[in-house]
Amino acid sequence: MVRSRTLAALGAAVVTGALLGAPGVQATTNWDMPLAWPQGNFHVKNAQRFADEVEKATGGEVVITLHPGGALGFKGPEMLRTVRDGLVPIGDVLINQQTGEVALFGMESLPYLASGQKETRELLEHARPVYDEVAEQYNQKILYIVPWPGQGLYSSDPVVKLEDMQGLKMRVVDKNGLDFFSALGAAPRQLPWGEVVPALASGAIEGVTTSSSSGVDGKFWEFLCCLNRFNWQSSSNMVTVNLDAWNALSEEHRAAIEKVAAELEPVFWEVSREEDEQKLKTLEENGMKVTEPTPELRAKLIEAAKPLWKDFAEKAGPKAAEVMEAYRAASGK
Repeated sequence: MVRSRTLAALGAAVVTGALLGAPGVQATTNWDMPLAWPQGNFHVKNAQRFADEVEKATGGEVVITLHPGGALGFKGPEMLRTVRDGLVPIGDVLINQQTGEVALFGMESLPYLASGQKETRELLEHARPVYDEVAEQYNQKILYIVPWPGQGLYSSDPVVKLEDMQGLKMRVVDKNGLDFFSALGAAPRQLPWGEVVPALASGAIEGVTTSSSSGVDGKFWEFLCCLNRFNWQSSSNMVTVNLDAWNALSEEHRAAIEKVAAELEPVFWEVSREEDEQKLKTLEENGMKVTEPTPELRAKLIEAAKPLWKDFAEKAGPKAAEVMEAYRAASGK
């Protein structure tokens, strides 16, 4: 029933007053926006600020209503298809969860290809035009992209050497994580965010790769003791709009929304950076031991990562290979 109700909201203008012939009353476009993340997550807060600014910029004629925490029933890996098919007019999409649809979207989450915000920004400078092309093929337009803080490894015991990961039952987000930690001797499994905390509670997993932000969202200190800040993987969310819904807007409203998105994207990147600092403090305040990998461990992790770059470039297609080659040439990777 949720999805059938949502279908009714597809980018269609909900006309209030005008249908009754009331003079001077404008049509209002109402968009439902699903997000997999809980209410307090910084991506949700960013999206709410975006929605508020869109409403102001369009004089109240475009209203975006957020539905965080998977409230509309759509899971993260489904979001690209969900927006494409018009089940919702706008959505928050974790890019590297969409590799079942678009292999190229796994590029930024290749282990140690882009580590931290600076390198992620450099990679996206090369990748964004290709992302835009893919989005259009999937009947949508990217409004803005914001990275997560760097990915670490939460565990029930400290991880200071490769041997500490042998057989570790752990959650990863995507196939890159699955391949990487399998090569390191762990026992990874892919899980969407909504299944992580129940899996920790049941003992099905004893480790998680994710950001400091998600570690606080999930109150991981209730299950695990340690976070090793591998900073091994970058991942970003993109907010996309269905092209049918987008094209139904006036040219004036489209220009106003694009302006809001362009102005807020760098602000949201700074929010992500500050989020990492704040959430690391929260983790430590709740008893989580936060460490950095030793130079020896980091060198071994990078050594294990590089063969995955070559394999990905060969399998993800020429566009991915071109972007990676341009980025590596510019960054010296």
